[in-house]
Amino acid sequence: MKIKRIIVSVSDKSGVVEFVNKLVNLGVEEILSTGGTAKVLKESGLKVKDVSEYTGFPEMMNGRVKTLHPKVHGGILAIRDNKEHMLQAEENNVAMIDMVVVNLYPFYKTISDPASTFDDAIENIDIGGPTLIRAAAKNFKYVVVVIDPLDYEKVLSELEDSGDVSYETRLYLAAKVFKAISEYDRTISEYLEKHLKK
Repeated sequence: MKIKRIIVSVSDKSGVVEFVNKLVNLGVEEILSTGGTAKVLKESGLKVKDVSEYTGFPEMMNGRVKTLHPKVHGGILAIRDNKEHMLQAEENNVAMIDMVVVNLYPFYKTISDPASTFDDAIENIDIGGPTLIRAAAKNFKYVVVVIDPLDYEKVLSELEDSGDVSYETRLYLAAKVFKAISEYDRTISEYLEKHLKK
């Protein structure tokens, strides 16, 4: 499967410009992005489409609602060899998204800052990010999900060698997602329980 359309939205931007540049050189045709990530990619000279332009629906509520849209999640969750899925995608103008490059709001970093408030912590509970990567990880057979900059080189190497990312690597990356989300949610749960006792 060719990786043609990707969505990129990262808090940890280390290496992301180089990674996306190489993906473009390997055949990626469309880059969807949001907020600060889109700005960084555009400033590097990459052609980027804002998710709000892609969905036709604006970012709203101070950025709380950006990627939660059927055009995004339909493009990630569609089973490519299911005729009904693909027909529904076509009928609803949903294009396939082949790779999701996302890492989450730094909740732990926020609560580790002595100056941060409870409200700061709540605003750093990521909603769209976990939803994107859970969807991509569930559909890993068709969608490559990358949450860790340390995996960029592995993904690029396989794409350069074979034009695709192997099933084994897709499964490894998907498992990494669910482990990261479970740790993320546990950190939030423990933080909220700690405040409950005060």
